[in-house]
Amino acid sequence: MKANIEHTDKKRVVIVGGGLGGLELAFKLVGSDFQVVLVDKNNYHQFPPLIYQVASAGLEPSSISFPFRRLFQGQKDFFFRMAEVKAVDAAGKKIATSVGDIHYDYLVLAAGARTNFFGNKEIEAATLPMKSVSEAMRLRNTILRNLEKAETEEDPVRRQALMNIVVVGGGASGVEIAGAVAEMKKNILARDYPDLDASQMHIYLVNAGKRLLAAMDPVSSARAERDLKELHVHIRQPQFATEYKDGILKTSAGLEIPARTVIWVSGICANTIEGLPAESLGHAGRILTDRFCRVKGVQDVFAIGDQSLIEGDEDYPLGHPQLAQVAMQQAKTVAENLKAAQKGLAEKPFKYRNLGVMATIGRNHAVAEIGGRKFGGFAAWVLWLVVHLRSILGVKNKAFILLNWVWNYLNYKQSLRLILKAKG
Repeated sequence: MKANIEHTDKKRVVIVGGGLGGLELAFKLVGSDFQVVLVDKNNYHQFPPLIYQVASAGLEPSSISFPFRRLFQGQKDFFFRMAEVKAVDAAGKKIATSVGDIHYDYLVLAAGARTNFFGNKEIEAATLPMKSVSEAMRLRNTILRNLEKAETEEDPVRRQALMNIVVVGGGASGVEIAGAVAEMKKNILARDYPDLDASQMHIYLVNAGKRLLAAMDPVSSARAERDLKELHVHIRQPQFATEYKDGILKTSAGLEIPARTVIWVSGICANTIEGLPAESLGHAGRILTDRFCRVKGVQDVFAIGDQSLIEGDEDYPLGHPQLAQVAMQQAKTVAENLKAAQKGLAEKPFKYRNLGVMATIGRNHAVAEIGGRKFGGFAAWVLWLVVHLRSILGVKNKAFILLNWVWNYLNYKQSLRLILKAKG
């Protein structure tokens, strides 16, 4: 099998991964003096910050997904290949993929990260991650299917397990999905499932740290915790999940929670690619780079986003946070430096500019830290909506999401509470 990409006199930049970083890099290089090849295992870009809304039946998957080929229609010297990358051959300057070898002049690894189960295979097999649109759809189906089962379950113990939902992880993803599910319980359960007692649906958030949103200020953490408690989310911290077997989640504090829905958002680790030398790999599988995002130990290979760990930045000695804005800023730096190198100009090291962090906790509640200011409540929630709406690709998707949010805000009548699954 051949990738079928024509060779030209232009330098070829191969980008592995079409997440926020990889896509931003492709946008910056298309139309320049490079041939751009984008490789991804999916044929669409997905917007990670809103995946939890797909999982909680708030948005359609298509609202936060956009086909790569549509994004780059009519662009010369751009190629997209849907393929899985198997290995990097730095000596031969090529990557091995499921559609054949693809040669490069410059390679940029932007394949992101996956859910970290910390080596616990039992938990990995039994819990529900939320890192992709397909995983979010599986989670949504599980929640709705368990509620359907609970309506007809005569045994009160089994019914309780079907109604309980446990979220493991106290970061932004954990806080947001816990808040979204709590809103579902508050506003939808009694209306859609009148035969169930909504007060018997318990939502637990198990956090290994001493406070929620550890990357944010303690003031924001305390506010998020208060907002979740107002939604009747049971927060259990500091304690971590030790075992999930036979429908019982056990924690380090001796707590046992019967639950058929356990959402695992307790950290991430970088996606690995074979072929890189051992000296190129750091903590949690992240690829070590210099201040210019060049991978340590190999030539003409870069790494950005969740996969990368920049060494030598005094402000971030343990690496930059694995956030969308970091990936996009690194993409801009790499694009500018590749163009500069073509012209024989000096390259500039990556310097992260923190634009702020935020997290939403249900309707009218969010926390935000921007420019040294910390605030929450309705103002932070509106800001969160605006920022994420602006980041969505496509005018149609922006319009659909805005109308959907307005409609849901007014009456909570989402039409997405469907159990959809492909026949296997």
